[in-house]
Amino acid sequence: MKASRLNLSGDRVFAIIVLILVVGGIALFASAALGLLARAGAAPGRIALTQVLLGLIPGIIALFALRFLSPKLLLKLVLPAYVITILLTLLTLIPGIGQTINGASRWLDLGFTTVQPGEFLKVSVILMMAAYLAHAKQKLQDFKHGLIPFAFILGIPSLLLIMQPNTSTVLVIGGACIALYFLAGAPWRDFAIIFGCTVLAGVILVINRPYLMNRVQTFIDPSANAQTSGYQIQQSLIAIGSGGLLGRGFGQSVQKFNYLPEPVGDSIFAVYGEEFGFFGTVLLVLLFVAFAMRGLMIAAEASTQFGALAVTGLTLLITFSAFLNIGAMLGILPLTGLPLPFISHGGTALMAALASVGIILNVAAHRTKKRAMA
Repeated sequence: MKASRLNLSGDRVFAIIVLILVVGGIALFASAALGLLARAGAAPGRIALTQVLLGLIPGIIALFALRFLSPKLLLKLVLPAYVITILLTLLTLIPGIGQTINGASRWLDLGFTTVQPGEFLKVSVILMMAAYLAHAKQKLQDFKHGLIPFAFILGIPSLLLIMQPNTSTVLVIGGACIALYFLAGAPWRDFAIIFGCTVLAGVILVINRPYLMNRVQTFIDPSANAQTSGYQIQQSLIAIGSGGLLGRGFGQSVQKFNYLPEPVGDSIFAVYGEEFGFFGTVLLVLLFVAFAMRGLMIAAEASTQFGALAVTGLTLLITFSAFLNIGAMLGILPLTGLPLPFISHGGTALMAALASVGIILNVAAHRTKKRAMA
C-alpha cells in the first residue's frame, strides 16, 4: 500500500518541480496580465480566464490521462497522433480555416477561442521519432533505415511550420530530434550531413525572410534599432536591470505597463526579472535545470528504449524552449518568439507542456519497482 502511494505520481521529485513551475507561473501570469490594464482594447480578465479554462484545466486532465495510460496503448497512439497533428497544422494554411495574426498562420479559430496545432505537433513529432528510433536502433547505420526516415519524420512537419511561418518551433523540434537520433546510435557521418543541411537551410531562410535577418542584426547590435526591431530587447533589459538583486516586489513591475511588448507572452521573463531581481531569476533558471536533470534521470532509468527516447525528447523540448526564451530576454540569444513553458500566455502551449509531463511521469512509473520507489 505504501509503495502504491509513493508511485502514484510516477516520480515525486519531478512532479514537485512541475508543480512549483505551474503554481508560480499562474501567479506570475496574473501579475503580468495587470500590465494589460493600461493598454487600449486589452482584456486581461478574459486572457487570464482562457489561460485557466482552456489551458491549465485541460492540461491537468491530459496530464493525468496520459500518466495512467497503458504504455502499450501510448505506443499505439503515436502514429495516429502524428498524422492528426500534421493534418491540423496543414489546416492552418488553408484560407478561411486558419487564422492569420501578424502575418503568421498558426491558429485554428474555434469561435470561442483559437488553438495552435503546432504545439501538439511538437509533442507528436518527438514521440514518433522516439518510436521509430527504438524500432530501428540496430539499423541506423544504413541510410535506408536511418537518415532517410529521420529526414522524413522531421521534414514534413518542419516544412509545414516554416510555411506558417513558425521557424522557432522548427528550431526546437529539430534540436531535440537530432539529439535523439544520435543518442539512439546514429553514425557521425550523418551528423556531418545534418549539420551541413541545417546551416544551408538556415542561410536560405535568413536571406529570404526579412524578419529573420532583422533578428540576427538586432542580436548583433541591439542598440542600432532601439525603436523598431530592437525595442523588445531594449525594454526587456531595462526591466531585468531595474530589478536589481531582490526585485521591486511581486506585482510591482513598471515595464509591463505600456513598455514591454507581450508582457504575458514571450516577455514574461522580463516582468519576472523586474519583480524578483537577480536572485529570483537564478532560482527560476535552477528550476528548469532541475527539470532537465530529473527528466534525463527518468529517461536513463526507463524500462524501454521508446520510453527513454520519448522522455529525453520531451524534456529537451521543454528545456530548449525555456532557455531560448530566457536567453533572448537577456540578449545573449536572438529573439525567437518562443513562450516560457508553464508560464507564458497560450492555452495550447500550456496544455501541450502538461501533456508532455504526463507522458514523462508515465514512463517514470513503469521503471523497476526498486527505482520507482526511490
